[in-house]
Amino acid sequence: MSRVGKKPVQIPNGVVVELSGTTIKIKGPKGELQKKFHENMQIEIKDNTLTVVRPSDTQQNRELHGLTRNLLANMIEGVTKGFEKKMEIIGIGYRAQATKNKITMTLGFSHPVEFLAPPSIEFKMDEAKKNILTISGLDKEMVGEVAAKIRSFKPPEPYKGKGIKYIDEHIQRKAGKAVVTKGGA
Repeated sequence: MSRVGKKPVQIPNGVVVELSGTTIKIKGPKGELQKKFHENMQIEIKDNTLTVVRPSDTQQNRELHGLTRNLLANMIEGVTKGFEKKMEIIGIGYRAQATKNKITMTLGFSHPVEFLAPPSIEFKMDEAKKNILTISGLDKEMVGEVAAKIRSFKPPEPYKGKGIKYIDEHIQRKAGKAVVTKGGA
């Protein structure tokens, strides 16, 4: 049995869960999420808990069991607390300006790079440190995708570390070219 799949997901106060067939809709204080799950997984609501039941022990059903439970837990966490990723822009002249749903970045190219966020994602620049970008939203998957897309515009390079990186990411640095001097005079 899947240890993750067997755990029930608690439904906190203020969260409404609607189940219709394989589609689940979760409403909370931060917003609303809807997702369609695999037809083999049965989702049950009892006493403010969600449980996922699998029909058999086939390989696919075992894989889907824990996945479905974690996706449900992430949806509930998303509508109650939300998710966020912090990114750092490092480099001389590298900067960004963010509005609620659009970010314009100067990354050393001949043109500014603009990125328009999907409807449920918000951008914020840190007031104290101008090079910290916060990406927040309800859907954990969408927040991660947007962060990865922004990072792909200018990934950090290993020599000076310039580029866009996650706040907790460690960049393995390489040594530059060594200067060799020949004989003396």
